[in-house]
Amino acid sequence: MKPSIREKLTDGPVEASAPCRVDMGGTLDLSTFHLPLRNFRPCTFNFALGLRTRVTIASGRQGITRIRSRGFEPAEFPVSQAPFDHPLGLMFAIANYFDADGVDISIASESPPRSALGGSSSAAVALTAAFQSLVHTGSNLPAPVESARLAHALEGSVAGVPCGLQDHLAAAYGGIHAWYWALDSDTPHGFKRIRVMKPRQYAEFESHTLVAYGGRPHVSKDINGQWVRQFISGKHRQMWQEICQITQNFIDAVIDLNYKKAARCMHQEVALRKEMTPDVFDDIGEQLRSAAAANDCGVRFTGAGGGGCIWALGNLGDIDRLRGIWENILLQRKDANILDASVEHRGVTVHRQI
Repeated sequence: MKPSIREKLTDGPVEASAPCRVDMGGTLDLSTFHLPLRNFRPCTFNFALGLRTRVTIASGRQGITRIRSRGFEPAEFPVSQAPFDHPLGLMFAIANYFDADGVDISIASESPPRSALGGSSSAAVALTAAFQSLVHTGSNLPAPVESARLAHALEGSVAGVPCGLQDHLAAAYGGIHAWYWALDSDTPHGFKRIRVMKPRQYAEFESHTLVAYGGRPHVSKDINGQWVRQFISGKHRQMWQEICQITQNFIDAVIDLNYKKAARCMHQEVALRKEMTPDVFDDIGEQLRSAAAANDCGVRFTGAGGGGCIWALGNLGDIDRLRGIWENILLQRKDANILDASVEHRGVTVHRQI
């Protein structure tokens, strides 16, 4: 009989971590969108932030799986009876998949809870990779992309709404990437990865960006659900076709280091999103958006918006001027602040404590 996960932890805990992300062109990674839009080359852009989510799996009490995560009440259940509609349900679903009975799981994120930076997906990828390191050994250890694909499949199985893959891929790979979504013989995983910048260019890119947390958590399915329902009903199809082209133009502009053109693309995309769902920005977010536009910087909500984070891109003088303006706006709300916008070159990592 193979040793259980709990027995494999007797030599010490396993730690894993993965970065969260900032994005542009999101939603197109949902198959609901990118399959019907395949002729328009649907794509998304993201860069991994130097804000990582760390997961530790340790041996626990026999018969019970316990999970602790910042921003949530600790929870414990027999793994086969854990509710997947619980706030930590995805993490229990991953533990259930690996039959992880009798373990303690701790999750600590450097990003604010529910900040629309893909934190739950980065936690899922890290936890999946940690369990895989216990199940597999040596050359049998799955590649990071397989951790991302499994975490995505498990998230989709319990979420109750369509889930995209871009957050999991940013967590798996790190860096700055464009993801082109297709399902054909040239893209066996359902996507093509384009490295937009090399690590030596990251510092230069960072100097052109700002990322702010507006101090209010978001619920992505509220707005995502509206987009999905609209799209399925046939509404706004032309707008989504335009978003495909705008996102391609944005990616090309970033590759060319043309930040002014990239900023224009961000404004074009946001205008379409606001027309479809006017509440993608809350009141603080709308102030941040207006300030960015007034200072010739591009601006976009992260994820599906409706709270969480906002990011900006522009030429050096413009972005430096905008920083002080944003800092004053963010004083209006507790916990709102400018975040570290450094690009994380590492994707998911696993470390065994012995």
